[in-house]
Amino acid sequence: MAQRLLREVRRGFELVQHVRKVNPDIVMLSNVQIPTLVIFAFVMAVLRRPWVLWHQDVYAVAVRSFTGSKLPKRFALVAWAFEVAERWCSRRAAAIVVIAPSFVPVHEAWGTADKVTVIPNWAPLDEIVPTERKNRLGDRARARRRRDPGLLRHPRPQAQPGPAGPPGARGARRGQEGPAGGGQRGPAVEVLQDEARRLDVPVTLLPFQPYERLPEVLGSGDVLVVLLEQEAGAFSVPSKTLSYLCAGRPVLGLMPGENLASSLVTRAGGLVLPPADGSLAEAASWVSGVLADPELRSELGEASRDLAEQEFALAGCATRFERLLAAQVGATTGDRQSLAKLS
Repeated sequence: MAQRLLREVRRGFELVQHVRKVNPDIVMLSNVQIPTLVIFAFVMAVLRRPWVLWHQDVYAVAVRSFTGSKLPKRFALVAWAFEVAERWCSRRAAAIVVIAPSFVPVHEAWGTADKVTVIPNWAPLDEIVPTERKNRLGDRARARRRRDPGLLRHPRPQAQPGPAGPPGARGARRGQEGPAGGGQRGPAVEVLQDEARRLDVPVTLLPFQPYERLPEVLGSGDVLVVLLEQEAGAFSVPSKTLSYLCAGRPVLGLMPGENLASSLVTRAGGLVLPPADGSLAEAASWVSGVLADPELRSELGEASRDLAEQEFALAGCATRFERLLAAQVGATTGDRQSLAKLS
């Protein structure tokens, strides 16, 4: 932990050096670890340089939510330190962009809500496009993210949802290929393999795929599943949900209902249920119905893509960012020459 802290502090100074070398009119930061952000914010305050915080995650809330369950209780002190640091940095940012309205109350408590703009995240519509169900990846794995409903229908006793998703039991439809996952590496691999062996269910695990093949990865599934633990609450909007909508597939979300991604899934006609064992029977029933009805599956897929095209149009998002950045340096939105310096 000490080594990680030193590494992140060092990155803060490296970031400052890079900014001074490039000498932009304004800087926008996102997904920066707290120690790195503190070093950066301190030096920018000394140099009187404006910067914008693109707030994707409230680290203090995340650490606090897992303290006592997935993290030792001593991490309550870490959560407190993170909140002090995030609040201090937020107060020194010239402007703040948050990805969901649920972030606003946090900034109200920090006294920074007056400079907050809500701009939801998006996914690249031109890069993630609907593809045919049968594609090159589908030939290797018959059901990328397609899970036999039986795996959702019968949870094992006293099991807890883990990184591999909801635990399940033997597939009910033994005549078809079992669940398959793509791009799975890390602890989830062993969990999935052990569960598949225990249940005698076929499973195909593929290595990480190139980003260029993401449309094929998503397109080879009939139903795409988003898993998000209850502790994540409203402060972690899973980007995979946005990609799933772009791919034009029905989406099942086992996630907190207050999460912004939940409303997107619901608007697209998908199903959102709490991430608990008690939801698995209803989830399995819904998946079974979608798999058995090609017309419904097609309608839900079209609704997902339509919503993505409506919500993720880059022109609208880019214009909002341009206006916000231009306001901090005194440029006009139409002054492309000045805006070109913003980096």
